Amino acid sequence: MLNIGAHLSSSRGFLAMGKEAVSIGANTFQFFTRNPRGSKAKAIDPADAQALVEYMKEHEFVKILAHAPYTLNPCSAKEETREFAHLTMKDDLERMEYVPGNLYNFHPGSHVGQGSEEGVRLITKMLNEILTEEQTTTVLLETMSGKGTEVGRNFEELRSILDGVELTHKMGVCLDTCHVYDAGYDIVNHLDEVVEEFDRVVGLDRLKAIHINDSKNPFESHKDRHEKIGEGSIGLEAMTRIVSHPKLRSLPFFLETPNELPGYKKEIELLRACQTQ
Repeated sequence: MLNIGAHLSSSRGFLAMGKEAVSIGANTFQFFTRNPRGSKAKAIDPADAQALVEYMKEHEFVKILAHAPYTLNPCSAKEETREFAHLTMKDDLERMEYVPGNLYNFHPGSHVGQGSEEGVRLITKMLNEILTEEQTTTVLLETMSGKGTEVGRNFEELRSILDGVELTHKMGVCLDTCHVYDAGYDIVNHLDEVVEEFDRVVGLDRLKAIHINDSKNPFESHKDRHEKIGEGSIGLEAMTRIVSHPKLRSLPFFLETPNELPGYKKEIELLRACQTQ
């Protein structure tokens, strides 16, 4: 069975998200750790978190994925912005231990003209200051579309970050289908070759999750606008190949399409029906 979920609102708490996931036929979900365009984080109720852990066992969930706020930029030229990123991620990873053994995803950030090498250096510096041997959460770098001065626009930049992290076994990658297509990886016509390139440069053992999104923009546009499954430039046929690929099919997939719960439910049913043996 395809392991798939959608991005859900964390405003009503952990257990509520688990129940919402089940209501749309999902066996995982993604959520923001705090206000995605701010810094405020809701206080965690330990009993609620434990209730989700038990609920996930009961309903045979795979790992869930927490998403850092978009405001987190560890490779900013401004020290105060980097400090915000450091404090936010440190706090997020401490909070994630209430639901141990799951995944935490973040956008590597934008080097804002400092150059990608400096961006990579600053990102690895932050990770080396924050990651601990005791943490149970795996931190994921997200593949980016390459707009502006984003770091993570290609597999080589992600590998450079991973190579610089001391506790590298605590790290992985989340591949976003919209982002990589917009970045110039042709997952429509050359999926096998893209998977092989990822394996050669980064290593498939590092790939822990997939954001399954169609794209509003054409190939190699270096934009970042998600579309509903089958309604964008990637298309349903390519999506079917992605969720059915022997080296990808067992991973958890997360929808970030422009939908409400009924739309997510339809997309989950669609992709499950599309997955071939």
